[in-house]
Amino acid sequence: MDFGWNEDQRQRYERVLSEVATAFPFEDTSKASAPYRREDWLRLGKLGLLGLSVPARYGGGGFGALDTAHQIEALGRGCPETGLVFGACAHLFACVMPVVDFGSQELRERLLPGLCSGELIAGNAMTETDAGSDVSRPTVTARRTAGGWLLSGEKSFVSNGPVADVYVTYATTDPAAGHFGVTAFTVPRDTPGLVAGEPMEKMGLLQCPAGTLRFDDCFVPDAGVVGEPGQGGVIFQHSMGWERACLFAGYLGLMDRVLEQCVEHARGRRQFGRRLIDFQAVSHRISEMKLRTESARLLLYRACWERDRGLPATLSIALSKLAVSEGALQSALDAVRIFGGRGYQRADRIEAALRDAVPSVLFSGTSDIQREMIIRELST
Repeated sequence: MDFGWNEDQRQRYERVLSEVATAFPFEDTSKASAPYRREDWLRLGKLGLLGLSVPARYGGGGFGALDTAHQIEALGRGCPETGLVFGACAHLFACVMPVVDFGSQELRERLLPGLCSGELIAGNAMTETDAGSDVSRPTVTARRTAGGWLLSGEKSFVSNGPVADVYVTYATTDPAAGHFGVTAFTVPRDTPGLVAGEPMEKMGLLQCPAGTLRFDDCFVPDAGVVGEPGQGGVIFQHSMGWERACLFAGYLGLMDRVLEQCVEHARGRRQFGRRLIDFQAVSHRISEMKLRTESARLLLYRACWERDRGLPATLSIALSKLAVSEGALQSALDAVRIFGGRGYQRADRIEAALRDAVPSVLFSGTSDIQREMIIRELST
């Protein structure tokens, strides 16, 4: 396995890092707790970050999983607004890639150019209030009618939901078929019978609005179905493979950024006549942060490398997602301790990194779900 990046890959990483840092300066704390704006979204589209893994003929970058993750890593490192990074990744991996890999040619041509350019925002509508990690039997139903389907029920925690232009959602179309009775749909925001809720108050990822989505006999034509009826479970798990492998590269970037802040702070801060970094308790904590980051990075790169080669990457993706999310959470907590009282204040965004890291162990399958997947892969 080649552990190096070629010149083109290095230049792409540095370009994204530089342009993102310029577009979203770290010193600008005015948007630290505010939802992203359309102009922010269009800026990401102009940088090519909303369609990295989409074929070039639809306006995307045409990159595989590893190259996509590398650029998402630069985005996460350069952009201190982790909620915006998360929203962009949820848009690309949970919504756009199902259309790329399973949508009809008509659906691809209609939606993908706008989704890549930033003209359209996509919302991922799978989670339900009473379901949690069990996504096999959505309570949202879709029943057959002339020319399409009528959707009824409610989704929760819809990433980008309050501002999205189109939603990718999943509904039960055949209750007796279990996992194979779920169908995937694309639903435009202005569809009669669809109601997007107000943004939820939440702990972190504040720049990404999330809310409920209600369907009241909402008509979706057959042209809005992604894949075939009953294929929704397969499509959702496929999208989760993309999300777990590539979205968490953004958290690798966050870990790099927080580590750099800690090293800089520990070099410059003095206590009892010594630099903080000269105290073993501090230096060992920073060493552990570095170890966590590099270990998670290698696991994530391997998962993406296997995915690009069509290898069965389920185990590697679960290991990667678990290592990155748990590592990001622990490193953010360590950073608060290294910064002390200053880390509890908002100016350095250390407390924001901690709040943004907490949900990473919950979405895309909790850490315990990843452990279950790991043991399942080892025992079969």
